[in-house]
Amino acid sequence: MILTGINHLAFITPDIEKTIRFYRDLLGMELHAGIGHDGYRHYFFRCGNTQVAFFEYEGASVMERKLHGSPSGKPLGFDHVSFTVGSREDLFAMKDKLEAAGVEVIGAIDHGALWSIYFFDHNNIPLEISWDLMEVTHPPAMSEDDPLAIVAEGAGPQPGHWPGVTARTPPDAMTARPGNGWEMRDTFLREGTGRLKDDAVDVVKAAE
Repeated sequence: MILTGINHLAFITPDIEKTIRFYRDLLGMELHAGIGHDGYRHYFFRCGNTQVAFFEYEGASVMERKLHGSPSGKPLGFDHVSFTVGSREDLFAMKDKLEAAGVEVIGAIDHGALWSIYFFDHNNIPLEISWDLMEVTHPPAMSEDDPLAIVAEGAGPQPGHWPGVTARTPPDAMTARPGNGWEMRDTFLREGTGRLKDDAVDVVKAAE
């Protein structure tokens, strides 16, 4: 499998300082990296192997509040993000911490395979913290009253539904153009706050 996990989830905030207070100081995530220029900021918070990112810029606004999982006829593609804890004690420690900070918490709710608590950040982003009670031993493990035939095909990729690759990108064409954050690399290297991964050293030198 080429995909190995979620790199980051990206959201919008009109107030990055409140966002740092909430995600770093309250939820305990590491403020991992960021860039800012011309009134624009893009910061990353690390949560295990995943990152949660925020854009701050002029005209940004908080989301309209929508409860986790509640149906909506609005053109929304995002519902909520869930963070994982390793034990029941950790779940309730987070609940206690949030409530001590004045954050309204719904739950804990028993969803069968996991327990969850629900809350919102200051941007009205719906958040969940989950403790897994079970592990799936035979995927896809489903509990449905109207099973789909496509699910019965199995958990892995099914061949024959998409065209195969006929034109592969040659190594000398595997290049990338500078984008927002391009200067992060030089800044991190110069200030000693980051280093190139081993398999990127020659790539970066060739692009210089």
